[in-house]
Amino acid sequence: MSYTKLDRTDVLDGYYPSRWPVECGGNRRQKAALGGLFAREGDPEVVSVTNGRWNVMTIHRGPGELYLAGTMPSFKGPPPFGWLQKLDPETLDVISESRELPCGEHVWCGAIAAHINGNIMMVNGNYLHSLSPDCEVVREAKLPVDQAHNGLIVLSDGTIVTKDLRLENQGQSTISRLDPDTLELLHKPMILPEGSMGRIASDKTEEGEFIYVPGIEKVWRVAVGPDELKLDETWCPHYRRIGGSQGLSWDGCISEDYLWLMDNGDIDSLRAIYGNHPNGRFKAEDSEVLTRLSWQRAAPWSGPQRLLRLSLSDGSLKEISPFGAAGGGIIAPPVNVPEHKMCIAWDSINGGLAGVSTDSGELTLAWKIDVRPSMQPVVFPDSGELVINHYQDRDDQIIVVDVRSGELISKVSLGSPLANGMFLSPGFERDIYYCSTLTFARVQWR
Repeated sequence: MSYTKLDRTDVLDGYYPSRWPVECGGNRRQKAALGGLFAREGDPEVVSVTNGRWNVMTIHRGPGELYLAGTMPSFKGPPPFGWLQKLDPETLDVISESRELPCGEHVWCGAIAAHINGNIMMVNGNYLHSLSPDCEVVREAKLPVDQAHNGLIVLSDGTIVTKDLRLENQGQSTISRLDPDTLELLHKPMILPEGSMGRIASDKTEEGEFIYVPGIEKVWRVAVGPDELKLDETWCPHYRRIGGSQGLSWDGCISEDYLWLMDNGDIDSLRAIYGNHPNGRFKAEDSEVLTRLSWQRAAPWSGPQRLLRLSLSDGSLKEISPFGAAGGGIIAPPVNVPEHKMCIAWDSINGGLAGVSTDSGELTLAWKIDVRPSMQPVVFPDSGELVINHYQDRDDQIIVVDVRSGELISKVSLGSPLANGMFLSPGFERDIYYCSTLTFARVQWR
């Protein structure tokens, strides 16, 4: 029996009361929303906006309050900056917008969260900002590490936690914890034993509050104290080895007393971005930059795409390779759906989306379909729908899939020529918000 709580029904301490105040819908990264699209009974309507920006994610604050955040895809030329917009949730018109937000010239996808204090917290590059509901800057803080930071979460006491991103042979990552009102460090930043690529997840249980961090060879658990972050050295399972046939892991999904991961994430485009400093800034004479930024390039390893399940009690690992093709790769993490005893995995480089049954306690392939996803999905357990993208012939599409059977229920073109690993989020009434480089969109089923 699972004791892991559900993000979509649990009180999300530290966040503004909202059904989607942070990426993935909560710190456990379950990506699950209430209700459903009921796409079988409706026809999709699309509002698509091309703005030439790197659109990262949308979140909700109060009823009908939608915020979009991102950076600029300034891999060359003028310096990048971050930005926050408050949007009309139906037309996607901009209601208010922040000034240009410094990011230390790092080009990378940050994150936003609606804090219990009413402000929007935003990390981008090596800066953290607190912004008012009208997108005015309240506080600005330069983070202690000059490296792009990969997301943020709000702990149950309201404090902000963020981490810098590093690949293999790039040193140790640092977790910083900050006061939400002053943006000052609460204590000395914690230096992890390894570098870390994936975003952090956390869970609060009867045993305490813990942060889970995928590293280079191990997955680390950090105990949260009132005045410190402390490494839990009793739980640090290996998931890969340096020099082996598998790549690094992205974010974890905490569900059913397990941490769910997919490896093979440090694909060639990511290595190109983090092979430069500031991260993602290329020299003007580098004519091959756009080619290197494609996530469809061949993987720098031979191993197939794996789905990994780590026990939160003893760290034991089970794995499955649903697709089998050599050189698998992804740019977004999996999602487990405990209500349907199914975990969803994919292979972006080779193609394929799979449902992995957990009903027997083992990991067994239940279904597989021939699509090419790359994004952070959303699931609606109540209606049994999975929403993710499918990229084909320079046309990024939203697809709705039956979680139980893998049946393709709906497929919608968005007018988006590029796909990446950004975040889908639920809307307010049978709708989904989509973010990618150059384009963001809303799809509603009526």
